[in-house]
Amino acid sequence: MNKQHESPIKRRVSRKIWVGNVPIGGDAPIAVQSMTNTNTEDVNATVGQIEALVQAGADLVRVSVPSMDAAEAFGKIRDRVSVPLIADIHFDHKIALRVAELGVDCLRINPGNIGRADRVRAVVDAARDRNIAIRIGVNAGSLEKDLQRKYGEPTAEALVESAMRHIDILDRMDFQNFKLSLKASDVFMTVAAYRLIANQIEQPLHLGITEAGGLRSGTVKSSVGLGMLLMDGIGDTLRVSLAADPVEEIKVGFDILKSLRLRNKGINFIACPSCSRQNFDVISTLNALESRLENVLTPLDVAVIGCVVNGPGEAKEVDLGITGGSPSNLIYIDGKPDHKVQNEQLVDHFERLIRQKIADKETFDAAIIAKS
Repeated sequence: MNKQHESPIKRRVSRKIWVGNVPIGGDAPIAVQSMTNTNTEDVNATVGQIEALVQAGADLVRVSVPSMDAAEAFGKIRDRVSVPLIADIHFDHKIALRVAELGVDCLRINPGNIGRADRVRAVVDAARDRNIAIRIGVNAGSLEKDLQRKYGEPTAEALVESAMRHIDILDRMDFQNFKLSLKASDVFMTVAAYRLIANQIEQPLHLGITEAGGLRSGTVKSSVGLGMLLMDGIGDTLRVSLAADPVEEIKVGFDILKSLRLRNKGINFIACPSCSRQNFDVISTLNALESRLENVLTPLDVAVIGCVVNGPGEAKEVDLGITGGSPSNLIYIDGKPDHKVQNEQLVDHFERLIRQKIADKETFDAAIIAKS
């Protein structure tokens, strides 16, 4: 019983582009991506990390390609994974040309940093011929020296001016198949830059707070910054940059979207913080369920409430709910009280119910698709 309402957010109108088989912008869902932190030349390690990211729900994965040897390794990686891959390239246009030949889906490359006009045109022509998207990525930490002198320090206006320089190069080459990011580690600067650029171009915007920090601090900073922009309707793809396992970036990204009703993937747990009224250990129960079900991608609303004060109200609004009670806890299915369970069996029993509900939902969805 999913009573989840549609998000009230009105998204910015943007041009739709494609990164591999994933649509970006337009009416497409906001895509969630991460970046590998393995040595790209270690093909097995990189493939393993990409597969873990896909298992967590990643729509896109970015891979750093700093050398020609890494480019050759990228080709081997491309052959072994199905998710669209973005190659992160700086300065050397030959690397961009090589990964284009090897099947890259998107080039993260700043045209102004490639060098001579003929080199830029060679990369743009290769992207055009193979229908490869480009992401212009402007970062506060790597602004052009003349802009640093002009503004004295990184500012939102400096980020936008840098972006427009790169965009102008692509415009002059009649290339519109690109998306843009404007990132800083400062939340206010990042938000201001995206707000400034949002009405100046029609291309999709990739969101991120760069170098946000560790798992906890980076999650908070990214949630605040990206949340502000997403509430404005700005953003077509996002990455949560964390000094942590990249898989955590995917989890946090989807949690941000889920909280704003912009995209629902995986289990949406509603849980009380627990207090002395609880009739079972809410925290350990929730931790166990999240751990066991973290790879579930099917949307499902589940309530875990420790007592009868708020429990029945929350349980009536979700697919499955558990409300603490004495001597037994009450299970709700599709918003209705169904049966009771003792504390000792609670986690195992509730996990089985969740998995059965997911299986039923997937069967139903498959039947609907087959009929259509």
